[in-house]
Order: sequence, then structure tokens, then C-alpha cells
Amino acid sequence: MPAAPGPCPMDSGQLEATLCRLATDLQARLQPEEELVLLGIRSRGLPLAERLATLLRAATGAPVPVGALDITLYRDDLTEMVGSPIVRPTEIPFTLTDRTVVLVDDVLYTGRTVRAALDALLDHGRPHRVMLLVLADRSGRELPIQADLAGLRVEIPLGHRVAVRLKEIDGEDGVTVEAC
Repeated sequence: MPAAPGPCPMDSGQLEATLCRLATDLQARLQPEEELVLLGIRSRGLPLAERLATLLRAATGAPVPVGALDITLYRDDLTEMVGSPIVRPTEIPFTLTDRTVVLVDDVLYTGRTVRAALDALLDHGRPHRVMLLVLADRSGRELPIQADLAGLRVEIPLGHRVAVRLKEIDGEDGVTVEAC
């Protein structure tokens, strides 16, 4: 998908349509014999992973296991954080070994969150392969990490951020670009 030139408002209907497209695109990339699991990066990646699992089950009839990955203790800026970091549980009630793991997150920006997620993931098993699916892929990468699947690719100026709101956390769905 080409990069959007500026602000990327996405309402709830557009967000749901984007998730449907991402589920279809993900399914098309899988081989029939692949055992798929979704790991949502806390916090907004988890509800996105759960929604994708529901869409995939509706399309295939097969359940897709979903787990939650907390990357707090794997961050490279942990010592720079003010106060005590909030550590939430990592919940992976299934094996990752020899499975296709899809890391799910809301926004891909610098790549540091994904680097931390890969470190955390490998502490829990050795997957067959790992893919990255994000709702929004924005400019500003600091590490050579890219999404396999992205709902939206957007170039935004420094001093701005992509804000994702999800009904499970924020009471409403939407994506906006905001000044920091």
C-alpha cells in the first residue's frame, strides 16, 4: 500500500475494513500446513490480535490461538524511564516452537518495540517463522525492521505521532495524526 502524504484519519468503519483486509492478506501468505498463532504486543496489539483471530476463524472455521507479549523489561531505554515501569504479564498458553508467529502491534515507528518483542519472543520458544503485522506503519525508522503487513503506511513530520484508539481500551475506534 502506498504511503499516505499527510494526516491519516481512520474512523471505526475504516479501521474494521482495514482489519478485514489484513486478515485476508495474512491468510493468503500462509501455507496450508502452517500452524498460526498471533501474539499481541501490549497494550494495543493485543485487542488487534484478538480481532484478527476472530476474523480468521470466521473465514477458515479454525480457531487461531492468541497470546499477549509484554516487552517492558526488554526495552533498550528501560534505565532512562522515569519512575517504575509498569510490567504486565506475558500470556502465551501454547507452544511457539515450529509455529508461524505473527507479532501484532498498533504502530511501527522506530523499530525498537519490535526489536524488544523479538527478544522476548525468543525467550518463549523457537518459531518456524515470525511475521510482523501492524495497523499503521509510519516514517522514522531507527532500526532495519519492516512490517510484513501494514494496514496503513504514512509519512508524517517530526513532532507528530500516529494515535490509535481502540474500543477495548479507549471506548472508540479510530486513527489520527496528532502533534506531540
